[in-house]
Amino acid sequence: MQEKLFCIGCGAEIQTEQKEKAGYTPPAALEKGLASGELYCQRCFRLRHYNEISDVEMTDEDFLRLLHEVGDSDALVVNVIDIFDFNGSVIPGLSRFVAGNDVLLVGNKKDILPKSVKDKKLLRWLTERAHEEGLRPVDVQLTSAQNKDAIKDLIEKIDRYRKGRDVYVVGVTNVGKSTLINAIIQELSGDKNVITTSRFPGTTLDKIEIPLEDGHFIYDTPGIIHRYQMAHYLEGKDLKLVSPKKELKPKTYQLNPEQTLFFGGLARLDFEAGQRQGFTAYFENELKIHRTKLAGADAFYDKHVGDLLQPPRQKDLESFSKLVPHPLTITEKSDVVISGLGWIRIPEAARLVAWAPEGVAVLVRPAII
Repeated sequence: MQEKLFCIGCGAEIQTEQKEKAGYTPPAALEKGLASGELYCQRCFRLRHYNEISDVEMTDEDFLRLLHEVGDSDALVVNVIDIFDFNGSVIPGLSRFVAGNDVLLVGNKKDILPKSVKDKKLLRWLTERAHEEGLRPVDVQLTSAQNKDAIKDLIEKIDRYRKGRDVYVVGVTNVGKSTLINAIIQELSGDKNVITTSRFPGTTLDKIEIPLEDGHFIYDTPGIIHRYQMAHYLEGKDLKLVSPKKELKPKTYQLNPEQTLFFGGLARLDFEAGQRQGFTAYFENELKIHRTKLAGADAFYDKHVGDLLQPPRQKDLESFSKLVPHPLTITEKSDVVISGLGWIRIPEAARLVAWAPEGVAVLVRPAII
């Protein structure tokens, strides 16, 4: 039986198969580590040499344990959400777990929204959505970790609201939390090459400790996985369609009743009844959208999925979940959200059916734009 090996940085069991799992080490690095006597997983190696923090996946049980730990401490909770996918990046029941602790809500990826969207309106919208989820944040901060936008403002708010306490940064996977933490580290250190492993005395699997000058810490926690996000249904290059890096360019389609929009082969929206109106799609700019008649939509999909309608690609069709219908009645200007893929703004009353892969969430919310 092969002897188990463990990372000397975080204690995770070393494995060479699954990159996104804890303890992953490339085979070549494993050989070097064994030869040198300093065996680090890839996550700790990147932290040690490049000051880069990366997420690892946790089970729901692991994450619940971590949330209980947050609730039992006296700390400021910084909850990072993805503005592009607000509903998919909310942690269910977070308000219960954080108990009496203050929550600072951070809306990341604000650079993805069209520049016409004013910060003031977006802040109000985020606050209203947080209240619907039972969260009462002490403040809301918009950022773009990718562009390092408003990082100084965020640090100032963290310092103001933590009141000499520790800070826990929490969020689901894919919200850009690690990029945000790395930007904070670079801002605090003044130089991204200043921080060394010695500055991270308690780097453990379930959280990374970033020391503050007064002896307290910012704890970066691994992201919880939301299984109903579109990202779990895509492979390789197609994943970029659910994680836009550039400003969205909305596309408006004037639809009559009994017309259908296809979003690649990943989702579909049927306009069954209502007044002719403009449906505005907010998706990654490269996702191809096709309009057709509702009467022939099923046959159109069966004929073209994996080809004209892609992703999914032909090679992934067997493993791709079938689209299931979600009947919707719209009474006022609203967004129909396909979790993790994007949304369609509906300006007036309409009867619709939204289709998404089985397991992917579909919901209606007040329009963000």
